[in-house]
Amino acid sequence: MIKDNYRTILNNVETASAQSPFEKKAKLIAVSKMHSAGEIMEVYEEGQRDFGENKVQELTDKAGQLPDDIRWHMIGHLQTNKVKNIIDRVYMIHSVDSEKLAVVISREAQKHALVMPVLIEVNIGNEPSKSGVKSEELEDIVRKISVLPNIKVQGLMCIPPASADAEKTRKYFAALRNLSIDINQLNIDNIQMNVLSMGMSDDYAEAISEGSDYVRVGTGIFGMRDYGK
Repeated sequence: MIKDNYRTILNNVETASAQSPFEKKAKLIAVSKMHSAGEIMEVYEEGQRDFGENKVQELTDKAGQLPDDIRWHMIGHLQTNKVKNIIDRVYMIHSVDSEKLAVVISREAQKHALVMPVLIEVNIGNEPSKSGVKSEELEDIVRKISVLPNIKVQGLMCIPPASADAEKTRKYFAALRNLSIDINQLNIDNIQMNVLSMGMSDDYAEAISEGSDYVRVGTGIFGMRDYGK
C-alpha cells in the first residue's frame, strides 16, 4: 500500500515537473511524522532519501535507527532550545521564522564546524494561528540573517491557508515565488533564493506548476496519521 502510494506520488511529481513552465524538477520530501521506522523503510527501499519531520524528538529517534544516507528535513516549528539536538542530524531546516532562531542555529552550527542550509518560513496568508515571517518583514530578517556565520539562506517555505480547492492555493504559491524573486534582485551577500519549499499532499501539483523545488507529502504516501497513538 505505502509503496504503491509512493510510486503514484513520485510519478505525479515527475509529470507535474515536466509540465511546469519553470523547467525544473521538483524533489519529493516524504513527510514521515507519526509514522514508524518500518513504514519509512518501505519508502526508503523504493529509493527515497529525503524525509521530513515536524518534531525534534521524533526526528532524532528515527535518525538513530535508520540508514545514515537519509537526508532529514526539519519542516516543523523549531524551538531555540531544541536546535542543539538536530544541528548535526538534519540536511536542511525549512522553518526559520525569526532572527532569534537563526542566531541560535548559527551558534550551534559553529560548534559543529558546519554550515546549515535554511529556508525562511513565510506566513504567506497572514494567518494569526501560523508561525512564519510576514511578507513585509521578509527583507529585514533576511538582511539580519545574512551576516550570521555558518548559516546559509537558500530560499523560502510556506504553508498556505487550508482550502478544499487546491486551485485557491495557487495564488499563495505565486506570491512566495515573487517574494523570492524580489529578494534575489537585492543581491544580498550570503543569501540565495534557489529553493522554494511549497506544496503538500492536496496541492503539490499546483505548487510545482508555480515553481516549487521541494514538495512535502505525507498523507498521500503513508496514509492518514493516527493522532490517538
